[in-house]
Amino acid sequence: MKTITAVEAKNKFGQLIEAAQRQPVRVTKKGRASVVVMSIEDYERRKKRAWKNLIKAMDETGGYAVSQGLTPARLERLLADES
Repeated sequence: MKTITAVEAKNKFGQLIEAAQRQPVRVTKKGRASVVVMSIEDYERRKKRAWKNLIKAMDETGGYAVSQGLTPARLERLLADES
């Protein structure tokens, strides 16, 4: 991943946009990573992948809970328990 300073990003904004179309660009401020600039296509692709991973994890967790005997009635009791 290419890295540039915030000053470079400000002074060369057009070049930053062009570079971000090819790959994400890390922008540093005072020597520390601050933001990443990426193309909308890359952002949408990453967002879709993260959503799919979340759904998969939820499905796996639900399947495990059922395999361990969790039923809707048991879940309701657990959620109602205030202790």
